[in-house]
Amino acid sequence: MLTALVTYAAEEGAAHNPLIPAWYDIIWSSVCFIVILVLFWLYALPRMKKLLDERSAAIEGNIAKADEAQRKAEAALEEYTAQLADARREAGEIRDAAREDGKKIVAEAKENASAEAARLTAAAHAQIDAERQTAFVSLRSEVGTLALDLAGGVIGETLSDDAKAKAVVDRFLADLEASETAAK
Repeated sequence: MLTALVTYAAEEGAAHNPLIPAWYDIIWSSVCFIVILVLFWLYALPRMKKLLDERSAAIEGNIAKADEAQRKAEAALEEYTAQLADARREAGEIRDAAREDGKKIVAEAKENASAEAARLTAAAHAQIDAERQTAFVSLRSEVGTLALDLAGGVIGETLSDDAKAKAVVDRFLADLEASETAAK
């Protein structure tokens, strides 16, 4: 039976070329192709075109947004740079002002210290003068008393007249002071 089929195929194949399809296959294939082409043309192609247009618009919108963001970033950078320059300038001014204030404070402190030292020196001189005066008065009375006692011991009598004794002591101390000032 296999031989019969091969023989029949050989007889049939001689009359017909296997590379060219039959006319009914060409017609039905063309009808299917045209139907598919019309459906593709009417439905798929507009949807694809719409999708591609939307995608293109989105890409162009994103590019525009990126450009705008780039411009904003550059503007922000320029503003930041300007603010940084202003801040540095202001910091320099503050630093210079602080130095000037520091110099003024130091000068004021020196002036106050000098004034305080002068006041303390004047107070110390006044206190020394007061103590000297107190010591002088005290010493004068003690020297007077001692001189009277010694004079009374030399003479052998007590000098009871206080006014006369005081006058003698005052004259003696005045003479002593005069001789000191003349020696200087």
